[in-house]
Amino acid sequence: MKVLVVGGGGREHAVIRKLKENPEITELYALPGNGGIARDAVCVPIGAKDIPAITAFAQEQKIDYAVVTPDDPLVLGCVDALEAVGVPCFGPRANAAIIEGSKVFAKNLMKKYGIPTAAYETFSDLDEALGYLENAPIPTVVKADGLALGKGVIIAQTREEAVEAVTEMMQGKKFGASGERVVIEEFLEGPEVSVLSFTDGKTMVPMVSSMDHKRALDNDGGLNTGGMGTVAPNPYYTDEIAERCMKEIFLPTMEAMNAEGRTFRGCLYFGLMLTKDGPKVIEYNCRFGDPETQVVLPLLESDLFTVMRAVTEGRLAETEVRFADRHACCVILASRGYPEAYEKGFPLEIPEAVCDSVYVAGAKLIPARQDKTGGAELLVTNGGRVLGCTAVADSLEQAIRDAYAVAAQVHFENAYCRSDIGQRALKAAAQ
Repeated sequence: MKVLVVGGGGREHAVIRKLKENPEITELYALPGNGGIARDAVCVPIGAKDIPAITAFAQEQKIDYAVVTPDDPLVLGCVDALEAVGVPCFGPRANAAIIEGSKVFAKNLMKKYGIPTAAYETFSDLDEALGYLENAPIPTVVKADGLALGKGVIIAQTREEAVEAVTEMMQGKKFGASGERVVIEEFLEGPEVSVLSFTDGKTMVPMVSSMDHKRALDNDGGLNTGGMGTVAPNPYYTDEIAERCMKEIFLPTMEAMNAEGRTFRGCLYFGLMLTKDGPKVIEYNCRFGDPETQVVLPLLESDLFTVMRAVTEGRLAETEVRFADRHACCVILASRGYPEAYEKGFPLEIPEAVCDSVYVAGAKLIPARQDKTGGAELLVTNGGRVLGCTAVADSLEQAIRDAYAVAAQVHFENAYCRSDIGQRALKAAAQ
């Protein structure tokens, strides 16, 4: 079978590696992919948001199945367009992807159907938002309504910070049209948990839980990023909490989307806060998380392609989804300066011995100098988060050690990583 994966980051690399395990897949394409993914799939320089070009490629190449993973193309209707030309897809249609595409929609959905989440107000007028902040509890959380590369959430510790965040989003257009509306919500406290779930709109199958590390620096310092590392499973996510989440959050969300005529088929991501009042939804994503995917899929023992097709065809209830009873850790190597200004274009050295443990996110291939490499292509950095180093082991402690051992063997100028990925989880597991 010919399969294409839309996207070009570490998440897509993890998905592609897992799909390669299925012998039915004879040709695997990544649109656009990246220099590291080129080792595992044919990369085609078509942007993930160029839906007409993606659709044309799928028709020309007679693609049998497509996996659309990033948020932008999902929200823009990539699945709808591919299905319209007869290509079955894994991923939600645009009317369901809105659960991530609009935080206002998601919050209103939870309110309407009684799904636990933080108290909130929404605003499309700057003066009204600023007036509300005069008496809002502090700290507070300010969120841009639309997609913002995981950076549209500001936890304001002071009233001044909240005013600045709202003003930058709504007046300064920091996130473009995504910040025209904002959500101002209650600041919740407690351990955070990420749970990715397969769903075909009739059945919900949660994957193994994970713990993300969003801040750029050790001890959760610095700015919010797309994620600096993950571990799985999350020790805070007990069987009792999992059962409660299924009953109070997961199934009600699936049923709410059905009731709204927006049946969700694909991977529905639940960002949860385990508060003293119980688990609450911080955010929904309409796709695999990044870098959560880089620890969750290595623990998947079932065949990913089989599960994906079952989701597409509404047969998830009949399909086994099994995860190994082990632990995984992913350490992100980033370009110094990320998530703000950073340099790129540095040669990237990944020893053959650790290639299978590395998911490349931000790299590209360029022609190398003839006198050094005989004309071969050179892999260079091309992003803020350059790659993820993942290890699976029988204990969390060993998985963390092994992931850092992999990271130590990968080299590029200006590299940095957090040194404390998984430490909070280790402390929680020891309690």
